[in-house]
Amino acid sequence: MAAFFLPRAGDAEQAERLYDALAEFAGCEPAPPARRVQAIGFSADGVRWVAAVGEELSGRRTTQRLRRGELVEHTEELSSCTRVLAVYPGTPFTVVTDAQPITGAASEWANPFTAAPDEVTWFDPA
Repeated sequence: MAAFFLPRAGDAEQAERLYDALAEFAGCEPAPPARRVQAIGFSADGVRWVAAVGEELSGRRTTQRLRRGELVEHTEELSSCTRVLAVYPGTPFTVVTDAQPITGAASEWANPFTAAPDEVTWFDPA
């Protein structure tokens, strides 16, 4: 487990203020330290995505085709220039990125967006 951090925060105090401000922006409640999310894995439109704090959204799409009577699997790696700033637990989880309106960066993802993860990695609660 990694210690809690947020990109763009210079120290722990600033990270706490930013975490609260991003939760307000997203319209959700900030999680207590023991329930802070480092990353989630979820599926959307046939793609397996990972949203990890501090990293760009990344995905993997696997398709199967029948070629000459044999089933062939093809995996395509996908990425988004959208960087994850925070993930808030809930039903569904809420992901805040550095895309518009936080910055001028365009994204194919709404900001914030929601996802129902099937995998969750928590920050170290200590």
